[in-house]
Amino acid sequence: MKQARVLTEQEKKRLLAVVAQGRYAARNRMAVMLSYLAGLRVGEIAALTWGDVLDGNGIVREQIRLDAEITKGGHARVVFVNDRLRKEIERYCVTRSEAPPLASPLLRTQKRTAFSANTLCQLMGQLYQQAGLDGATSHSGRRWFITKLAHSGISPKVIMTLAGHKHLTTTQRYIEVNDELMRAAVEVL
Repeated sequence: MKQARVLTEQEKKRLLAVVAQGRYAARNRMAVMLSYLAGLRVGEIAALTWGDVLDGNGIVREQIRLDAEITKGGHARVVFVNDRLRKEIERYCVTRSEAPPLASPLLRTQKRTAFSANTLCQLMGQLYQQAGLDGATSHSGRRWFITKLAHSGISPKVIMTLAGHKHLTTTQRYIEVNDELMRAAVEVL
């Protein structure tokens, strides 16, 4: 099975430019950034509520706790919110006219209901298609997240845990390798 394409920085910028011009730009950007900056699966993104990302005072949480019911492996896990993701969530919050109920979906469809994993997957696929990024899917952000961590020298065990994988071999399949990376690797000799 062919894997989702990992975007270059230039392609990611192109995707975000396309997202910015759409009707639901803030919501769609939030979905994309949760994929890229937290490595979340599309089903995990679709299941998030405002209470998962904000505390009772409306402050962005330092960690997002994913219940076992919404993760692929059926094991609860913690997602750490870095500064870039915190700023994205804050940016998304200001698009709301009033504070949303914490139990309400973080991302809502145009019919004002929660996304299913399938409908969010389709939406993200449309965004990639509009940006002309063949081979990119809703899983591209997750692969980018794991690849970026791996090429930054982060321990494979840490990456595996952040990704919510049970086996290191699963995590290794996500890591993108290309000619540029291989060339740079041999230059350190």
